[in-house]
Amino acid sequence: MVYTLGQAAKAVGKSKTTISKAIHNGKISATKQANGSYQIDPSELHRVYPPAPLANSHAGPLDTPKLTPVPLGGDTNSLRETIGLEYELKAARQRIIDLEEDRDQWRQQASRLLTHSEKAKRGWFKRLFSS
Repeated sequence: MVYTLGQAAKAVGKSKTTISKAIHNGKISATKQANGSYQIDPSELHRVYPPAPLANSHAGPLDTPKLTPVPLGGDTNSLRETIGLEYELKAARQRIIDLEEDRDQWRQQASRLLTHSEKAKRGWFKRLFSS
């Protein structure tokens, strides 16, 4: 129950190039076969990319129904929604981390500017002999 590169691209609505770059950059783990093809675990793929929405609910069966993850209850929509929400949560958490790092950098810069400003207020003679 694994995806090929093409099947993975179709499952998430991305190009094969995008999936290939994600594998090479280490975002997605995949196993390279002797013939050069990749085997991608669906859970690994959907950890990074949410499943593509179905274009037409009356489209009929999928090309690879055995490779489509279905929860025990059989409700594919709730699985897609759950994976989508997990993806959004992960992105929100990363955004929080980035904002906290920015805040810390601004705080350090403000402290440096205050320190520099206080030193500038002292006369040149005191600055010369202070450490």
